[in-house]
Amino acid sequence: MSPYDLNTLRKERGKLINKIVLSMAALRLMSGSIEIIAALLMLRYNQIEKALMVNTGLAMVGPFVLLTTTTLGLVGLADKLSVGKMLWVLVGVSCIFIGILRK
Repeated sequence: MSPYDLNTLRKERGKLINKIVLSMAALRLMSGSIEIIAALLMLRYNQIEKALMVNTGLAMVGPFVLLTTTTLGLVGLADKLSVGKMLWVLVGVSCIFIGILRK
């Protein structure tokens, strides 16, 4: 049996993988796939203008994935975090977005 068997991936010490963790990982895999496809498109077009257009599209995907995975993680931790800690996490994410969006 392969160590990469589907049942091996689903189980962690006899437990099923947490659905939130699985969703976060799936989003990151999808995001990475989009990044790879974009890089291949840039190479295929071989023009600076078109590569810049592809790159601009990626600039919209990255923050969306960050926000979505962070939201999923916070939903999963909502019962374990105090309100104060939750606010600190939200302040940190807000600072990241302010840094990204400011010119």
